[in-house]
Amino acid sequence: MSNLFTGVDGKPRCGWCGATEEYVAYHDNEWGYPVAEDRRLFEKISLEGFQSGLSWRTILAKRENFRKAFNNFEIAKVARFKARDVERLLQDEGIVRHRGKIEAVINNAQRALELIDQEGSLAAYFWQFEADPIEQAAPQTVSTSTESVALSKALKKMGWKFVGPTTVYAFMQAMGLVNDHAEGCVTRKLVARARKQFVPPQA
Repeated sequence: MSNLFTGVDGKPRCGWCGATEEYVAYHDNEWGYPVAEDRRLFEKISLEGFQSGLSWRTILAKRENFRKAFNNFEIAKVARFKARDVERLLQDEGIVRHRGKIEAVINNAQRALELIDQEGSLAAYFWQFEADPIEQAAPQTVSTSTESVALSKALKKMGWKFVGPTTVYAFMQAMGLVNDHAEGCVTRKLVARARKQFVPPQA
């Protein structure tokens, strides 16, 4: 089966985005473009944690609900969540009601503040693990990478939760640390250009 999908505009895209119109919009406008904003990075790694065992389609459909539930993933605000907030979120039908994942987001917000204090920003730290464009694996053929394994291990050592290598690799794909758009995808060259122009933040 081809790893490309032809959209209504006649342009080829990564095959996975053909499932829904929401996927196409996410693929065209977000997936793979480099991100340097800490709030967006924290949101994405949190949502990837929630996706564990589920599909991104499920999480994407609930993304606005997650944003509302977690104060738009403002790191300092989430870090102050208490037990009562966990109970509140467990009653929120608009999100994935999984105690371990909810508690992990709060824990990770606290760990993120520590990391920001040490490194200057989440972005400065995460972008140290950017995939080498020359050495990266062929697009969409793997679920982990040397970089995602290293970042996962580093985060776990600092106390982060729900950040296994596969979860971290999906995060890296989405946030532009690797360009995994399929060869022939109309967005692959756009992302490559954006990554080339992007200046990784420094600590």
